[in-house]
Amino acid sequence: MALVAVLISNPARPAITDAVLAEARAVLRTRHQPRILHGEVAAELLLDEDTAENAEAALRAALGSEPIDIAVLPADAHRRKRLLLADMDSTMIEQECIDELADTLGLKGTVAAITERAMRGEIAFEPALRERVALLAGIEAASIDGLIAERLTLTPGGTTLVRTMRAHGARTCLVSGGFSLFTGPIAARIGFEEERANRLGLAEGRLDGTVAEPIVGRAAKRETLIELREKTGLGPAATMAVGDGANDLDMLAEAGLGVAFRAKPAVAAQARARIEHGDLTALLYLQGYAASAFVAA
Repeated sequence: MALVAVLISNPARPAITDAVLAEARAVLRTRHQPRILHGEVAAELLLDEDTAENAEAALRAALGSEPIDIAVLPADAHRRKRLLLADMDSTMIEQECIDELADTLGLKGTVAAITERAMRGEIAFEPALRERVALLAGIEAASIDGLIAERLTLTPGGTTLVRTMRAHGARTCLVSGGFSLFTGPIAARIGFEEERANRLGLAEGRLDGTVAEPIVGRAAKRETLIELREKTGLGPAATMAVGDGANDLDMLAEAGLGVAFRAKPAVAAQARARIEHGDLTALLYLQGYAASAFVAA
């Protein structure tokens, strides 16, 4: 199987210099010239022969001190994905919505500590969510629009990622262990076709401290990927998923390409690809898109 090594840096800190590419070529022992995907931000190299594991390990050993993401992937007909599922909190946005809600009650520290443990996989997601939601009782639902506008920021590159994939025929879904009061506006702003999330209980216009069952957690994210894959008649290889927390692991494992984005250690260790330096346009470079093919936000 033909393989391609992709090198990606952050657009704000380009690091794919000629020297880096020369070293990568030497390490990979490839006769192919680099394909530049975007200036000194991203490039790729075809491999002559090797295993993905050996090539990736060799590149990481050689370039480990550089702020560069590395992935060695199949260079086949399924490289450009036809279905994208993306987590929301700390992936498509830079915050955790439940922590920001808790902050309005002065409880951010308490709730954030539980969130961190759940995302690391130290405690089960579903009971941790119920525990945190119970602490939010009394918040006015009408205040959430203002919270979204004032406190939440989109992760750089996310809108370009979604709009570029859609322009090239991919289906896109925002799937979150968070709440529909957030995913609706966020999905619309970024350009997702659909969204799945938990529903908060309301009483007289305020959160009542409950979340509707069944909870959208680790299993439900995987099931959503399978459902949408089957609806669109796609094979597993044509799918991509991205997330950062333990509740994303099953979805990432089910996808043809699961990407851990600035993820918790256990997630980064298990995902097929991991992005620690680049922004979300890195997922386009992994698929072989050059920046010239991007649909701007």
